[in-house]
Amino acid sequence: MKSFVATVLVALLFILALIFGARNEQVVTISYFVAQGEYRLPVVLAVVFFVGFMLSWLVASYYIVRLKLSLAATKKKLNQVLAKASQDIDA
Repeated sequence: MKSFVATVLVALLFILALIFGARNEQVVTISYFVAQGEYRLPVVLAVVFFVGFMLSWLVASYYIVRLKLSLAATKKKLNQVLAKASQDIDA
């Protein structure tokens, strides 16, 4: 349920960014370290939003995978302890 709410929220924010960008057809200048370019505001907003989303998703995925691996290792240790305890009780 949480992931569904998060997905809907991200989709709404993306749609809001697109609506905001569509209403602003200005040309903005982006300066890089060695170059500069002129782009329409909706394109800049969409790219920046998408890059931010992807970076956040990558960081969150790293922590989720790390937690899942830790949980799996803890479950394995718990099963070993429970198996040993049941053997000690039987003996």
